[in-house]
Amino acid sequence: MRPEALNPLFIEARDLDGVGPKMMKPLEKLGLTRVKDLAYHLPERFVTRRVISDLDEGSEGEQVIIGLTPTEHRASRNPGRGPYSVLAQDDAGNICSLTYFGRASYTAKKQLPVGEKRWVAGRLDRYGDMLQIVHPDHIEKDSAAHLARLNEPVYRLSEGLTQPRLASLTAQSLERLPELPEWIEPGQFESSGWPAWRDAMHLAHKDMNERARDRLAYDELLANSLALILVKAEGRRRKGQALAGDGSLRAKLDLPFEMTGAQKRSIDEIEGDLQQEAPMLRLLQGDVGAGKTVVALAAMLVAVEAGKQAAMLAPTEILARQHFETLRKMAAPTGVEVAILTGRAKGKEREGILMGLLDGSIDILVGTHAIFQDTVGYKDLGLVVIDEQHRFGVQQRLALAAKGKRAPHTLAMTATPIPRSLTLAQYGEMDVSRLDELPPGRQAIDTRVVPQERLEDMIAGVERHIASGQQAYWVCPMVRESETDDIAAAEARYALLKERFGDDVVMVHGQLTPDIKDANMERFASGGAKLLVATTVIEVGVDVPSSTLMVIEQAERFGLAQLHQLRGRVGRGSEKSVCVLLRGNELSETGRKRLALMRETQDGFRIAEEDLELRGGGELLGTRQSGEAAFRIANLEQVQKLLPIAHADARMLIEHDGGLSSARGEAARQLLYLFERDWGVQLLRGG
Repeated sequence: MRPEALNPLFIEARDLDGVGPKMMKPLEKLGLTRVKDLAYHLPERFVTRRVISDLDEGSEGEQVIIGLTPTEHRASRNPGRGPYSVLAQDDAGNICSLTYFGRASYTAKKQLPVGEKRWVAGRLDRYGDMLQIVHPDHIEKDSAAHLARLNEPVYRLSEGLTQPRLASLTAQSLERLPELPEWIEPGQFESSGWPAWRDAMHLAHKDMNERARDRLAYDELLANSLALILVKAEGRRRKGQALAGDGSLRAKLDLPFEMTGAQKRSIDEIEGDLQQEAPMLRLLQGDVGAGKTVVALAAMLVAVEAGKQAAMLAPTEILARQHFETLRKMAAPTGVEVAILTGRAKGKEREGILMGLLDGSIDILVGTHAIFQDTVGYKDLGLVVIDEQHRFGVQQRLALAAKGKRAPHTLAMTATPIPRSLTLAQYGEMDVSRLDELPPGRQAIDTRVVPQERLEDMIAGVERHIASGQQAYWVCPMVRESETDDIAAAEARYALLKERFGDDVVMVHGQLTPDIKDANMERFASGGAKLLVATTVIEVGVDVPSSTLMVIEQAERFGLAQLHQLRGRVGRGSEKSVCVLLRGNELSETGRKRLALMRETQDGFRIAEEDLELRGGGELLGTRQSGEAAFRIANLEQVQKLLPIAHADARMLIEHDGGLSSARGEAARQLLYLFERDWGVQLLRGG
């Protein structure tokens, strides 16, 4: 049960003053549905204003507060389109235009009556010969009210919310904050000079207080580390089963290649874990094409040699079918029975698979989430392999334990190389194996950067490529054209290419229904279509060896890791492959560096580290695709600086400072509930 002291933080936002059904919509878009969400919605920046007595004191572009008296209202000759202007003068008689667009003119009529002085806060600019303030931020009657506007927070908004409205709701939330006991280790708290939790929350909304923000980021990182350590400790306490394979099945494998040193090392690490009674929880981190599937098969064969079953969980049906075909072919010489179960399996087909799992005649099962439904039972499940780890949270991993007579071993895999500095944040409860070598003989992908104005040349090149019997991908950053942007959209590009190539083109993006998406993808994978136009839904897992050309449009708009994953969709066969990065004309320095690095290297681990450096500390982890490991408060710079300390602090508490039953441990329980690390909280109930 949640500690009673935290209840005020979980009050619904709709219970605050001034929040009705209409206001809840934009709040829900921002995820601000409770008091604690609003309190933790920290300002992105602060506007610092200066009080001036007359307009001559202000500088163009400066944020000011000034007393002005409206003298005339001027409506546009074209109502609804042109500006609505209110001419106003300062005490010295200097004239300024307060300019409004759209419906905001109604506000101007009410707030700026002619002849009555008002205090106006906003940015002073010039349009032609006239000074102006466009859409003033605040208009006050009281001369003292402007003092509160001198250092004003600026919050991230959604349509239907204004800064003053959100600031009012945040202020109400801060008033409800309870006093909570200190969960940070006393020595760390003292040396850091951080404020107490409640004080830090208030200070973070007043200015860019670095100590307050670091304190709040540390809390989030500490909660995450604690939860992950609890999961790991719980896993070690649970009764698993030692799996000792005799090597008989692995000896029958007839692989058409020599395994790399990294693959052999990883298999040894996994085999060592499987021989322990404590359930394995290991992450296999491999670059694009590093050979994770072979390592996973070796691990599953160890389980089968030990008389157990293994299951592989894939995030999509397309990927599940690809894994099934690959594993079935590789495992054929061993005689091991491999089956697939997805949501599509119905009637007798499904019944046959379920019976095979229960009687043990199926050794290895591949599938989507369907393989862990309540109706699916196993004779003796010993190992679970989870592909594309970032798509599955800790909660799902914990739920797998219920499927075995004893807790099965878990091997998670990801093809997204993660900087070492972030591994703790995402996988703090897991041991990590890294495949940092590519198989010998794998050809480097020829990466080229081409300007957007050569689009027609590029299409002609694709035409020649298809005519030679090969396939190609064309990736766009958006599904549809934006009204205000020129980003190439998948639908617009698909329409253009379909005119040229007819039925040889298919399209895949996230807004298509799963059936259409799967059918289009299968048509391309089988060779029925020669060109696949797509968004980043093909970033992970799609394997079509005969596709040897990748075109990425507006490439500068993608992150490095994303570009690397997309490029990894080609170069999967014996043919030479090419990746073309079509760039826009306005290239930032960061964009230029990204594209240059893509040409220079194909080492995903180096790319991941460089990507982190290029993005810098300002970009939140939440912009990445990392599921629940995304942080709301901590930015990348804080993660790099504070996570190792927080992880050590969490470990010290659990292993040496009395755990969660000590005085600080009781406070740490509140921290876990505060940050809703539910999968850690579930484990608290047992101790």
